[in-house]
Amino acid sequence: MSKTLVISGGTRGIGRAIVERFAKEGINVAFTYNSNEELANALAQEMSEQYGIKAKAYPLNILEPNEYKELFKKIDEDFERVDFFISNAIISGRPVVGGFGPFMRLKPKGLNNIYTATVLAFVVGAQEAAKRMEKVGGGVIISMSSTGNLVYTPNYAGHGSSKAAVETMVKYAAHELGEKNIRVNAVSGGPIDTDALRAFPNYEEVKAETVARSPLGRMGKPEDLAGACWFLCTEDASWITGQTIVVDGGTSFS
Repeated sequence: MSKTLVISGGTRGIGRAIVERFAKEGINVAFTYNSNEELANALAQEMSEQYGIKAKAYPLNILEPNEYKELFKKIDEDFERVDFFISNAIISGRPVVGGFGPFMRLKPKGLNNIYTATVLAFVVGAQEAAKRMEKVGGGVIISMSSTGNLVYTPNYAGHGSSKAAVETMVKYAAHELGEKNIRVNAVSGGPIDTDALRAFPNYEEVKAETVARSPLGRMGKPEDLAGACWFLCTEDASWITGQTIVVDGGTSFS
């Protein structure tokens, strides 16, 4: 019986790379999208045809974390089991106004939106996934994070503080879900060359600095994080839980 990955935000960037990596390994994939249904359905069809797995896209607003409850009910109807859950989706644009900017311009609403999308969405999604994983003897839960809580990044206080919070939540979840044979970890990426990063007003500056600081002399790619996620979901990582795996090309020490 094929295993199943559930991932939020699977249509672009890091999420898409994760979807493809797991599909390539023969894993069925249920992924969410925010608004572009056409793009999401096209990706699901592409993955199914290319890798011979089952893939399906579902709408989800991560600013309403309780939507995960109905989402998983729909997934139950379409897939036989849930083995892996990756909380990946992020918010951008208007919802982060007041949350993305210099410290003196931060506003509670923007900060709360980032926290909701990063931490609360992880909590509710992981809870629903864990209920399904327990039925099949265990599983793996991952929250995507970033090194913006380790290294100063201009305008990133709202995101960085929420990433620090979700990494702590991962540790608590790992301790309490371990008895159910469910491992919980975070994957923290340095600057990854995605559309989300290119939307930063100082993208070129960030790119140049990352290349200069990395001993490997390049930006991170979505596939770099996808590989780390896959590793954590294999038996090779069977004694890794409650950890944050940093994938940053060595930049956080430079």
